[in-house]
Amino acid sequence: MQLNFSFPRELEYVKKNNIPVVIAGGTVEYHGPHCAYGCDTLIVEGLLERLAKKRELMIAPSVYYSPSSYAVADEKSGTVHVEENAFEQYLYYVFMSLLNSGLHNIYVVIHHQFEQESLMPMTLSYMKAAKRATMQYLENTLGRGWWGSESFSDYYDNLGNNADPFSWIKVIPAMSKEVQTATGYDHAGEFECSILMALYPETVKLDRLGDVEHWFTKSAAKANLDLGNKMVELSLESLDKRIK
Repeated sequence: MQLNFSFPRELEYVKKNNIPVVIAGGTVEYHGPHCAYGCDTLIVEGLLERLAKKRELMIAPSVYYSPSSYAVADEKSGTVHVEENAFEQYLYYVFMSLLNSGLHNIYVVIHHQFEQESLMPMTLSYMKAAKRATMQYLENTLGRGWWGSESFSDYYDNLGNNADPFSWIKVIPAMSKEVQTATGYDHAGEFECSILMALYPETVKLDRLGDVEHWFTKSAAKANLDLGNKMVELSLESLDKRIK
């Protein structure tokens, strides 16, 4: 089920049944001469599309333009970089809109710069915007002093479950730390090209590796479908457990 193709009846069904709403938090970023610019977003989209065939999800539109950074290549490379503070403010309004509409089981899934689940600027922007929006939504709907009211006396008993409002928007990796350790993780090398190849084969062109030489792309020549399929399988198992 995709939000873009849904109607109010479908949205009401999602809210009533607490169906997870998933968003690919992606980038438009240079990945060498052999790998598509949408790599980070496409990996998440491909995984979510496959997961949605196994269980009920509502897939919301992806966020492509983001704080990619120019760490890999400069402004002429084709990378689109949005400054973090501006991006966070944009996300704040997106999250406020989703919360106001009654969607309270939201997952942002990220592949970009999530080595071993370390918190980099883009991921932190999502996390901070989510908490800001949640705090404001609660104040708007329950009034100031909501947390200190007697109606929230069971707050600590509910931490981490859906009754905890700060669990309404979660930011998670497409590949968990455990999956990365089991398979491998890199930027435009053997591992990223393998999983992308398994999801969208037309977005990896290994015969173009020689166009430009980079240290981080040399291992891409070893990319293969067997590895990619294993990475997809393990990632789906992990996502299926995390998305509740």
